[in-house]
Amino acid sequence: MNIDPQKLDAIVNTAIADISAGYGGVMISLGYKLGLYRAMEGAGPLSAAEVARRSECAQRYVREWLNSQVAGGYVAYHPSSETYELTAEQAMVLADDTSPVFIPTAWQVPASMWFDEHKAIEAFRSGKGISWGEHDERLFCGVAAFYRNGYQGSLVQEWLPALEGVTQKLQKGARVADIGCGHGHSTVIMAKAFPASRFWGFDVHEASIEEARRIAGKEGVADRVTFATARAVDYPREGYDLICFFDALHDMGHPDRALRHAADALAPDGTVMLVEPYAADRVEDNINPVGRLYYSASTTICCAHAISENGTHGLGAQAGEARLADVARVSGLSRFRRARQTPFNLILEARR
Repeated sequence: MNIDPQKLDAIVNTAIADISAGYGGVMISLGYKLGLYRAMEGAGPLSAAEVARRSECAQRYVREWLNSQVAGGYVAYHPSSETYELTAEQAMVLADDTSPVFIPTAWQVPASMWFDEHKAIEAFRSGKGISWGEHDERLFCGVAAFYRNGYQGSLVQEWLPALEGVTQKLQKGARVADIGCGHGHSTVIMAKAFPASRFWGFDVHEASIEEARRIAGKEGVADRVTFATARAVDYPREGYDLICFFDALHDMGHPDRALRHAADALAPDGTVMLVEPYAADRVEDNINPVGRLYYSASTTICCAHAISENGTHGLGAQAGEARLADVARVSGLSRFRRARQTPFNLILEARR
């Protein structure tokens, strides 16, 4: 077997970069949980001792952590003064937990994937599924936090207005169902923006529903939001003006049944909104960092849950618009279009 040294070096360099990123994720999580980024936010250049003092952490650990951040490109370093600085752009990603590009909590998802590795190995060998509730609890928090800020920055401002007539209905007073709502961030965001409307969030994971109720109470919308444990095929058919699936439909073993139930649960001129991971329809067009992220999560989380439901479909996180449109149309939703897209999401509109 002939080995091309340049190709070998390229693969080794890729692998080392990935291992470095894995180590870096641990550092980012520590920086978030210890308040190190917050201690640096807006403070300008700081010595390691100053960062340690401001964060109430031990200086020797902080210095080593700071150097890891500089090497990773997450913190700026000034050699002449031996100081470290979190720039405004870095702060948006690492310190401001309301920013749409805030990333530290997303590292809880790969942490949960590592913790559940033995379950994935068994699933590969047996062909059995892994349901959402069987995963390590860090998955639920990580997914909820990862999507929350993106929804906060785009849902009311951009995505809902892209749907035909939906914002106007919500302003006047509409009935909305959020299917697979998880911790309910999407439901609560809509409820805060449209106080004249009523919202119902449904999920199969009881612990997530309990957390959603807590969040609704904290955000002051418990009077117009109801959370309940239910599957996507048996929640009450209440004549909803809008039924939403936020990054949830592709996880379902029977997405056709879920959309058929949604079609039956809609008001006469109701809308189904699908927010799905961004994907092209062909594998070769998804060969990029976002596609890699979604295919990887789909392997152990999305497809695994669909299989656990003895599903007829295993759409996966990179389903693509064409496959989703086919599922919608056979489910009685004949009008289907892409309303908007982002580098991470497809926002799709379906009607009867």
